[in-house]
Amino acid sequence: MRVAIATLGCKVNQYDSAAIEAALRNQGCEIVEFAPGADVYVVNTCTVTDRADAESRQLARRARRFNDAARVVMTGCFAQISPQRAAIPEVDYVVGLNRLDDVVRAVRDQLQERLAVDDLRTARKVKTLGGYGASGQTRAFLKIQEGCDLFCTFCIVPFARGASRSVPPRDVVEQLEHLAARGFQEVVLTGVHLGGYGLDLTPRLDFCDLVEMLVERSIVPRLRLSSIDPPEVTQRLLQLVTQSDGLCPHFHIPIQAANDQILARMRRKYDTHFLRDLMAAIRESLPSAAIGTDVIAGFPGESQQQFADGLAMLERLPLTYFHVFPYSRRAGTTAAKLPDHLPSTVVRDRACQLRAVGERKRAAFAQEFVGKTLQVLAEAPDPDNGRVSGYSRNYQRVEIDAAGAHLDREVAVHVSAVRGARLLGRILPKSGGTEHVAHF
Repeated sequence: MRVAIATLGCKVNQYDSAAIEAALRNQGCEIVEFAPGADVYVVNTCTVTDRADAESRQLARRARRFNDAARVVMTGCFAQISPQRAAIPEVDYVVGLNRLDDVVRAVRDQLQERLAVDDLRTARKVKTLGGYGASGQTRAFLKIQEGCDLFCTFCIVPFARGASRSVPPRDVVEQLEHLAARGFQEVVLTGVHLGGYGLDLTPRLDFCDLVEMLVERSIVPRLRLSSIDPPEVTQRLLQLVTQSDGLCPHFHIPIQAANDQILARMRRKYDTHFLRDLMAAIRESLPSAAIGTDVIAGFPGESQQQFADGLAMLERLPLTYFHVFPYSRRAGTTAAKLPDHLPSTVVRDRACQLRAVGERKRAAFAQEFVGKTLQVLAEAPDPDNGRVSGYSRNYQRVEIDAAGAHLDREVAVHVSAVRGARLLGRILPKSGGTEHVAHF
């Protein structure tokens, strides 16, 4: 059976799709491109905005056009939060979150009901557990937490994925050991609200307790953290990253806005003074760390002056890249009911300005590493040009010649130039000469 999977949304959705793919392969299914010719199409949906809902339905309709005789299965956050709206005529099955076995049954046309959705508000365990490889089989993702208790005004995720709940530490260690045995060199710890890890466990744990435990065991050469909220980047976490060779000096910190009034309207739990102090502390402890962020453009009620002030602050902060999201209404959120929603033209213009600042910062940060040597975890060669690329510990994409590249370990790469969003370099001989190899 040929199965195609399309994924919308965040890294947690990508993780869930990897879990679906692994389960289907175990059932003997062949995973193919989301294109004409598949027997079954799985659409793993996002519901972060009304537009994302529409895109999910469009993908289902496209799948039906690809093959009118195929089965179409819709799962993910949109299927979870709005199963009736997801059940359009083109969709055969709607399966909510945390029902991996039912997704497999739907693919095989063995599910008893057309709509299979649980109420995740009562869920207390993470059902989708395991580590799943990506990026040329050198890097894997491990979900250690699910759900969220923050209820930011723009976000529907707590309603879609339920309360924050954590994978017990012994299970995290077991899965990490499994990934190490399969040869993965880097594992990314991921979750919906990563910094909320452990607060629901008995005995109660802090996210840093888990990180420290994993660092002490040195199970894999590199551990990377996915998105973590500003208040959860603590001094203890900074010390762990600074003192450990195994923790990558890379923080993705979704600040969402850089104006106090807008942060308050978003119901974020910090202000701009906190952000300035936090960024300064990171840069002082880890001068070469990558610091990325998410920013929402054109939040309801944002005045031109508030936007200008926020943009100026983002220029000053030592951030190294932006993910910019034009605000889009999501029914069911508090923000959708706020007054003074901005015209789409204003939202697009502000998003464009934010992206321009982010690109300048990305280019300036990359330029700092020309002439230096980075540790790069190489990935599979590009079939178009035969070159190999990979990420440094501080999240710089580095492109190197395929000759001499090893896909099973880090290589020392001397950086010679920047091209677009990538660094260019050459692999140093194992003897290495006298050049300094930076551990980032």
